[in-house]
Amino acid sequence: MQQQDLDNKLLKNLDIPGWNAMQQQAHQTIHKEKDVLLLAPTGSGKTLAFLKPVLQSLKENITEVQCLILVPSRELALQIEQVWKKMATGYKIGCFYGGHSMPSEIQSLTEPPAVLIGTPGRIADHLNRKTFITDFVTVLVLDEFDKSLALGFEEDMSSIISRLRKLKKRVLVSATTAVGIPDFTGVKQPEVLDFITNPVHTGDFSLKIVRSPEKDKINTLIQLLSFIGEESAIIFCNHRDATERTSELIREHGIENVCFHGGMEQLDREQSLIRFRNGTVYFLVATDLAARGLDIPEVKHIIHYHLPHTQEEFTHRNGRTARMHASGTAYMILHAEERVPSFVEEQPEELALPDKLKLPKPSEWTTVYISGGKKDKLNKIDIVGFFSKIGKLEKGELGMIEVKDFISFAAVKKNKVKDLLHKIKDEKMKGKKYKIAIAK
Repeated sequence: MQQQDLDNKLLKNLDIPGWNAMQQQAHQTIHKEKDVLLLAPTGSGKTLAFLKPVLQSLKENITEVQCLILVPSRELALQIEQVWKKMATGYKIGCFYGGHSMPSEIQSLTEPPAVLIGTPGRIADHLNRKTFITDFVTVLVLDEFDKSLALGFEEDMSSIISRLRKLKKRVLVSATTAVGIPDFTGVKQPEVLDFITNPVHTGDFSLKIVRSPEKDKINTLIQLLSFIGEESAIIFCNHRDATERTSELIREHGIENVCFHGGMEQLDREQSLIRFRNGTVYFLVATDLAARGLDIPEVKHIIHYHLPHTQEEFTHRNGRTARMHASGTAYMILHAEERVPSFVEEQPEELALPDKLKLPKPSEWTTVYISGGKKDKLNKIDIVGFFSKIGKLEKGELGMIEVKDFISFAAVKKNKVKDLLHKIKDEKMKGKKYKIAIAK
């Protein structure tokens, strides 16, 4: 396929108007160079920056794994998998991570994917079990590799890379400039694409201070959320227990929200992100785990409930808003004893909140859980058809649908969900009865 034809096909499948300047330069450099270090902010489109050259490297006549992508978290792995599937390349992709079913992963390798994404621990486990061969792996991508190192994956990564003896291309990706490249990567003198020090585009971003008269800032947070209203916001805390406490306190004040941190079970984390993505809740209370590598589009507001310790954390948090051409605002809630961190170069303006504000209205949507997914041969069209024909939902009453391997989720208007569940409770979808209920 000619270059222009490929571009047109991908842009159409992805439903985007074109590549940004960073992606264009990355496509050319990664396609041409052997070793590349890509540095670009969160939300700038790094995934598409390396996936297009990966696609161009694949050979149709090879039926084994050709590209290995190592990532620090299951969320980032799933995000990359989703982007690849939207590209509709015709090449199979695999997504392996801890907490996922090992037997189902091994079964999927009976027809190996051309592209395999995984966390270092899980991929190392597969290599130790000899579930797939590395003889045809010519491209290695280490996405957010600095985070993988920080999480203690160095030994697994080193072991994996030592077995990749046919590599022709290595791509290292990070959202921070303060990174050192370990020797075990085999990358000595990479072509460096630095779009952090020299950004190609910044959205309309503003930073504001909100003063709290009390050291316990919960009442000021309630005020700020009431001021924001029904728009998406991530509230960042520094610790897991503080995240849960803050989430519970604002819920007690009548504000719906979900919690997200590394100590939660995988399914609970996934459900929190799904409910936030599909508009069931407007507010996500999270640790810095949510600052990088998650598929959370169009977040309008970032709230630093706890101040980050470093400029890097501050940058990553703020990178969740004002993405691409969008606009967004970040707020630092400061009590009397707190000062603006030294790494904030310009003094932000102070936002004076009105005394009397109404609490944000709850979302009009709720999330419905379905006990079947891709492995049950279910897809979005099946769910839309079942909920429309049997459940009698009209257009506009069914929102975002996400289909996982063994479960699915759909956003449904709250005022329709009781009637929907009543109509479908004894019905089968594609000849099988599934448990369908409101997600918790």
